Amino acid sequence: MRFIDSHSHLADAAFDADRDEVIERAAAAGAAAIVCIGASLRDAERARELAERYPLLRWTAGIHPQDASSFDAALQIPALGALLENGAVAIGECGLDYHYENASRERQREAFVAQLQLAAERDLPVVVHTRDAEGDTTLMLDQAARDGVIGVLHCYTGSAALAERALTYGWYVSFSGIITFRNWTDIALLKLVPDDRLLVESDAPYLAPVPRRGKRNEPAWVVHTIERLAEVRAVSAQLLADRCRENTERFFSFRTPSPNG
Repeated sequence: MRFIDSHSHLADAAFDADRDEVIERAAAAGAAAIVCIGASLRDAERARELAERYPLLRWTAGIHPQDASSFDAALQIPALGALLENGAVAIGECGLDYHYENASRERQREAFVAQLQLAAERDLPVVVHTRDAEGDTTLMLDQAARDGVIGVLHCYTGSAALAERALTYGWYVSFSGIITFRNWTDIALLKLVPDDRLLVESDAPYLAPVPRRGKRNEPAWVVHTIERLAEVRAVSAQLLADRCRENTERFFSFRTPSPNG
């Protein structure tokens, strides 16, 4: 099985002690690539450095809604733009999180709008986090569509209505290990996303799938999410992994080498 982990926080300090081994395990499990998410300017710079060191990695740069409390567009958007010049494949993780509200809703919206505008200017996709903010996220999707920006709703646990709105605009939807949890009941959502808009992710070090739940997550364990999603959609895990890999390459505009060279 060859797969791509479309969203992993490998720049996180949780991997400082054994990052080499984590990436080796991912490759041994079949990972063709891992997208290392930069959820802050500091994390993005670290993600860039790691991608230079590890050929398996691609990287993004963005400002997470939980880090938007001190957002200053005049300072941070130029800094983010400069980072993007170094080979980032997307802007994000950005979006809205009204569950924790570590930043005010107004400041979160300001940061999200600015990053969507930058995505339009740079012709880059966006990686979007949305939690308990579907109304405002829908408004942002509408504006993104008007500006020609596409994105992915990552680690998606929201409504069918929001997913359908995003899909109408040409967006993608990514599922994580949450779908393997016993309390996941929205099987219809897992079937809703078309074959050509589906991504899978670890969101490591968070949300380890069953049977690894409760442990520090890592990209190698995306195979458990693939197997569950394939079961629900009544296809082979290999076929689903192939489809998601192709979708991830298309969305982020990169190619992975053939296993045969």
